[in-house]
Amino acid sequence: MRNQLLTRVTISILALVWVPLATMAQQAANTQPAQPVPDDKPVATLKVQAREVLLPVTVRDKKGAFVTTLDKSDFTLTEDGRPQVIKSFTHETNMPYKLGLLVDTSRSVNGALENERKAGGQFVDTMLPAEPRAKDPDEAFLLHFDQQVELLQDFTTSRDKLHHELDDMSASHRTRDDSQGPETTGDERERPTHGRGGTQLYDAIFLASDELMKHQDGRKALVVFSDGVDRGSKDTMNDAVDAADRANVVVYTIYFKGEEDRSSNFGFPGNNRRGGMGYPGGGGGYPGGGGYPGGGQRRGGDSKPAVDGKKIMAQIAERTGGHAYEAKKREDLDAIYKLIGEELRSQYLLTYTPDKVDNDGGFHKVALKANKSDLTVATREGYYAPGGEDSK
Repeated sequence: MRNQLLTRVTISILALVWVPLATMAQQAANTQPAQPVPDDKPVATLKVQAREVLLPVTVRDKKGAFVTTLDKSDFTLTEDGRPQVIKSFTHETNMPYKLGLLVDTSRSVNGALENERKAGGQFVDTMLPAEPRAKDPDEAFLLHFDQQVELLQDFTTSRDKLHHELDDMSASHRTRDDSQGPETTGDERERPTHGRGGTQLYDAIFLASDELMKHQDGRKALVVFSDGVDRGSKDTMNDAVDAADRANVVVYTIYFKGEEDRSSNFGFPGNNRRGGMGYPGGGGGYPGGGGYPGGGQRRGGDSKPAVDGKKIMAQIAERTGGHAYEAKKREDLDAIYKLIGEELRSQYLLTYTPDKVDNDGGFHKVALKANKSDLTVATREGYYAPGGEDSK
């Protein structure tokens, strides 16, 4: 029934459901070794104890090349400023991928949509084998967003299914009377309208993380193509990043400036999760908060503040341990998707057990540094401990 409810229907985010890190860790602990892949190499599994923290890590040298020959002795790890002991640091090239393609189909980026279809299709062919493994296969899903958020293809091993949906992908058609609602099989729950206009970037990331990725094992990543301007999400950027953190998802962003939209009048959200301002309680604006920076109104005669979509996309990627790319022209997309594929295959997985036990579900800041100053390390900004709201 879940697939019936999700596939090809507008998805409304009804509530915030926080998933503890312990749940993800236990799922990983219960994962059984998969059958051999065609090259006779066993599928890797990573067993993580309930209180251990799992961090995906990418390392680049000063020229930007990926470094894949390091071990745990090459790093220093802290949690909330306290030194931590790294338990394992592995380069699991054979662990299955769970990938999500999130594509902005709003008018502002419509000019690059055909290039996005082709580049996304090549990425699918690169990351998904033509003959998937019988157990723990690599899988991907496709979701698009504009004035609505819509799942076009749920998790699948099929390249053909993803190619078909990419080829047919287009902007949503907003209607007042959606007679093609989800099949409820007797469940007559009201389905709130999710078409508020604009581009629901944050809702798309939240949904992909919280509803699709949180129960998956393996290496998890979202690739988001957008101009970075959100115009109407119920969720904030912080909500989206929080959901990715809780699902242990890395987000890679591809920024494409697209066409100017003079109706984008909302300011850049701050970081209400860890201090500062955010949309909730910010005064005025669309559902979920909104308004101008500081919650104030425009002063007479002043132009409306512009949204820095490039900065937003960079923050989303940085805070989740991913990487932000910019497609300065449509033809750049092929090369960018190839770089993301290379980065995913170059990723390490780090585990450690925090020195202090937190049963209240608090957020803990993590800092990982390479001992060599000429190396750049990317990982998640932190994690939520199990407990608190997550235990309810």
